[in-house]
Amino acid sequence: MLFRFAGSRLSGAVILLITLCGRSAAAQEHGTGVVQLAQDLPLISIAPFLLLLLAIALLPLIVGHWWEHNWNKAIVVACVALPMAVYLGFGLGPAGRFVLEEKMIEYVSFIVLLAALYTISGGIYIQGSLSGTPLVNSGMMAIGAVLANLIGTTGASVVLIRPLLRANKSRRDKVHVVIFFIFVVSNCGGLLTPLGDPPLFLGFLMGVPFEWTLRLWPQWLFVNVALIAIFNIWDQIVLDREERARPGSQLEEAMAHEPLWIHGKRNLVLLAGIMAVVLASGKGIGYGGQPWPFGVKEALMAILAAVSYGGTPSLYHERNSFNFDPIIEVAVLFVGIFVTMAPALVILNAWGQGARDVLGMEFGLHRPWHFFWATGSLSSFLDNAPTYLTFSATAAGLEHVPAEGRFLGEFLTRGEAAVRMLAAISTGAVFMGSMTYIGNGPNFMVKAIAESSGLKMPSFFGYMLYSMAVLLPLFLVVTLLFFRG
Repeated sequence: MLFRFAGSRLSGAVILLITLCGRSAAAQEHGTGVVQLAQDLPLISIAPFLLLLLAIALLPLIVGHWWEHNWNKAIVVACVALPMAVYLGFGLGPAGRFVLEEKMIEYVSFIVLLAALYTISGGIYIQGSLSGTPLVNSGMMAIGAVLANLIGTTGASVVLIRPLLRANKSRRDKVHVVIFFIFVVSNCGGLLTPLGDPPLFLGFLMGVPFEWTLRLWPQWLFVNVALIAIFNIWDQIVLDREERARPGSQLEEAMAHEPLWIHGKRNLVLLAGIMAVVLASGKGIGYGGQPWPFGVKEALMAILAAVSYGGTPSLYHERNSFNFDPIIEVAVLFVGIFVTMAPALVILNAWGQGARDVLGMEFGLHRPWHFFWATGSLSSFLDNAPTYLTFSATAAGLEHVPAEGRFLGEFLTRGEAAVRMLAAISTGAVFMGSMTYIGNGPNFMVKAIAESSGLKMPSFFGYMLYSMAVLLPLFLVVTLLFFRG
């Protein structure tokens, strides 16, 4: 079997999706009909998208045990997304089918990348532990902030969270360590490459050059250095408090460590292979400078993931507590998100162009800081990947660029104003995905791993107390420094 995710269930689903997503020539011919479709779509067509995102946010709080099972998530997704898929595919003619096929192609590319990074990074086992001192903890987060851009926030989180927990095993108060890990490694660190965070990869699929996000290094450096500095001071205060409250030397216990050894090193080569495939596909290497046809990049990434999973000793997976449940959860939820967000993207793009109004109102976002906070606010409570697409499509509409194909590449050619708006959208989506557990996929994953180790993590709103106290002031400074105009 080519792609050995969770047995035949997931591999069969991927094969089925690839089959369904083959873009027909007829669909491409009707792409221009999307303009008329945007004017005709009723506003109520956005309701399934909002309903699904609300379900993702609220059901874990209302029926947490029931929501834990991926099968139940699939039931919710099917109830909300299937009617919309039928509406797009059969009720709106060729233009609707074009939009649906386009979103399914994007979904397959998106989920194959995430699954490949998750599978390969899950085969890397770091044996031993470092010292759980403020300096070493800060160093691990700095490493994670860099690593997130190479193997994604998901991959970096999976590789580093268990060594970090082992390093701090002797310490009593360590919840803040995991929370700052989520801030830095699971979110803010992944701003510099399309591999770093799902929103940026979606931007890459929409035509943003692979190296374009490197221009965001000032925002990345400021926020991550500030977060690690704040964490270091916080961690030192907590450790000093433990020294006074507990018998013995807490620093000596925290400094105890075992020699480190990395197992599964071949997976590092495979991760480099994923990065090479993504870069080559975007630059059209071997294909006359044009983006690779759909299916080539995805097949190569699937092969690399299968090689990793098949060639990694089961002992490493067992020690990492590796299983496919988290990536199956992402696959199930995002197929519904991609289907239901299609009308929202089309309507918002037309709204930005002035081709239609929404509830009698004209579009009111025009400046970079508007987009930074609008994208970030929704990314905090919904999910940062579709939020990024929603607002980037809207911003493109301001420059009269239709949200079709690789439209963001065209948008970036429209001048410095377009570049600054997309920079604000990208930064807002990545950074503010850290505001809640549900803002970005790795957040809940890290929380679950920490709790499985015996650490009691804060509730949904308890986490937000940390994020509002630490992150909101930083994001206000980011606005003043980078997006004030």
